[in-house]
Amino acid sequence: MKSTGKIAPKLAKAPVRKLIATNRMARRDYEVIETMECGMVLRGSEVKALREARARLDEGFGRIMRAELWLMGLHIPPYSLGTGFGAHEPDRHRKLLAHRQEILRWQSISEQQVLNLIPLELYFLDGRVKVEMALGKGRKNYDKRQVLAKRTADLEARRAVAAALRTPVPARD
Repeated sequence: MKSTGKIAPKLAKAPVRKLIATNRMARRDYEVIETMECGMVLRGSEVKALREARARLDEGFGRIMRAELWLMGLHIPPYSLGTGFGAHEPDRHRKLLAHRQEILRWQSISEQQVLNLIPLELYFLDGRVKVEMALGKGRKNYDKRQVLAKRTADLEARRAVAAALRTPVPARD
């Protein structure tokens, strides 16, 4: 077999995204205006505890203090095999990593329009923990009902279209 001397180009691998936790109530309770992916500063056994995927994101919220973005209310339970020295505090405030310009822009928008910083998802992206944060405006109860009604109507319409496409068309003689 003859070699041409050319090296085959490496295929670009798609980033692997492993979901840890989602805030399912966020999209129902808030109208999401803009999202941003942030890194997170973690200590000790927090990464191993996150690999067990037992984190709770439902009570989490973001806050901007002194031009830094912080995630509060995220509960990461202690690592099952890590006790004593090196164990982490489950409910501590965690610093989020984002560009300073983005943080300052979000701070001005949230102050002007009275918006909340809400975590939507917590996941691993190529071995690093990422948080999808969103700027959101709180919904009233009647808005929530309207959103649920619209969502169920869209779901029924998609099911009807799918059922119509599945039924065979009778042949003409």
